[in-house]
Amino acid sequence: MKTKNSENNSNQKVAKPKMSLFSVTMLALSSIIGSGWLFGSWEGAKTAGPAAIISWVIGAVVIGAIAFNYIELGTMFPESGGMSKYAQYTHGPLLGFIASWSNWVSLVTLLPIEAVAAVQYMSSWPWKWASWTHGFYANGTVTTEGLFIVFIFILVFTLLNYWSVNLLTRFTTLTSIFKIVVPVLTIIMLLASGFHSQNFNNVATGGFFPYGTAPIFTATTVSGIIFSYNAFQTVINVGDEIENPKKNIWRGIVISLLISIVIYVMLQFTFIGVIDPGTLAKHGWNGINFSSPFADLAIMLNLNWLVILLYIDAFVSPFGTGVSFVASTSRTLAAMTENGHMPKFLGKINKKWGTPRIAMIVNWIVSCILVSVFRNWAVLASVIATSTMIAYLTGPVTLGSLRLHAPHFKRPVKISFAGIMAPLAFVLASLAIYWAMWPTTVEVIIVIMLGLPFYFFYENKNGWKNTLTKFRGGAWMVVYLIFMAAFSYIGSTPFGGQNWIHYPYDFIVIIVVSLVFFYWGVFSYQRTGNMLNAKNVNEQVDDDQVDD
Repeated sequence: MKTKNSENNSNQKVAKPKMSLFSVTMLALSSIIGSGWLFGSWEGAKTAGPAAIISWVIGAVVIGAIAFNYIELGTMFPESGGMSKYAQYTHGPLLGFIASWSNWVSLVTLLPIEAVAAVQYMSSWPWKWASWTHGFYANGTVTTEGLFIVFIFILVFTLLNYWSVNLLTRFTTLTSIFKIVVPVLTIIMLLASGFHSQNFNNVATGGFFPYGTAPIFTATTVSGIIFSYNAFQTVINVGDEIENPKKNIWRGIVISLLISIVIYVMLQFTFIGVIDPGTLAKHGWNGINFSSPFADLAIMLNLNWLVILLYIDAFVSPFGTGVSFVASTSRTLAAMTENGHMPKFLGKINKKWGTPRIAMIVNWIVSCILVSVFRNWAVLASVIATSTMIAYLTGPVTLGSLRLHAPHFKRPVKISFAGIMAPLAFVLASLAIYWAMWPTTVEVIIVIMLGLPFYFFYENKNGWKNTLTKFRGGAWMVVYLIFMAAFSYIGSTPFGGQNWIHYPYDFIVIIVVSLVFFYWGVFSYQRTGNMLNAKNVNEQVDDDQVDD
């Protein structure tokens, strides 16, 4: 009897509490609503005018289509940090490395963008005692003085994770509700205080499409719209901790995306409608110059209490997001050592605190370098969106390969119309990369390609074992990146190119060529030892979660 009781007690101790649907939805929403809401509406209005409302819908469609594919993969492989492993399962270490590297680049760039958001809002503090902050931001970029403060913020993000993750968990839990309530309250108060319907179709400012239709797509990437939506992977990456993952993974993603669409579209609607028509007539949409967009609007409307609340949120929201992503960024870098193509010391976990300290320090250094080069919030958002899209490209390809080569795997959620949705997601991600515009597109691709010397250095060190087979699994991605860099240069003028191919015919080229690369990727499947790992993970799926 003692033995049975002790076994029961032991089982009770090791059983992990599972996240409910509400918890999953809140996790996703708290990740989605970060610094994007503070600047996205302003950047969107500057780029596309009132038509930026359409940009938010397009951005949601792009992210939604990609997330749709990852729902099947996430339920097939319920493991921590799964999104960085799927490509390696089906195509071997080269593609896995490129996907992980791209994802790491997006995460390590997220740290400085949250610090920049906080510093930029700080630069416009209206109080006399805060005059020392006014030099942090000038002419659309963070100054050298502000850059020093950004470095300190990133260091604080890092140090809070360096010693303990318990403080991190408590901090992000406390800020989650705050991050959702403040944007909603801002919408209500600004609309109630002053709304000018003529701003949406004022002939004097160019009407609803002041700069044509191309900027609608440009704004989707360069104005931080895709960046703002891009957090569904937080749900995928905790798949093994979710109660009833078969239903709650897709429900959590869909509900959080729907809520965020409403909030972001209403924020854009509010921003466009509240701006003074006289200011628009004088400067035009692209002449709107704010340091802290919604706080500046609240000041104009004499909503002083809302101004204070917005300045608090502009500190708390980016700070909470920055702190929480230090952990995932460091673990992403540490996990890249598992396939033997990064220095092993990066994967070293501190035994006392359970954190990859060396990876954290490296991430802090890289973040500081990145923000020194890209000092503008919108540019950083574009870098994140582009690198993330490159990482996400592998998801639809992996899904297509698994449908062909692993039909026997357990699939708690088998998405409908995968033959259409997978290539569609690939095409939309490719368009989003193109929308980042030259030279940002090629700059990000160069950063991604800079990871390849690490890969080949360790291939050489390991004696070039099966290198040709590994290369075949990821060759399509290497060629794809070269094509996208070149096409960004020769593309149409609205997207920064030389206009060798005019808009919208450049879209047609991207669509057709992307489909070629998609099917090349699907048929580049490699049966390696990684698929054995995938099978082992898939076997852990509860049979009750799988449809008959």
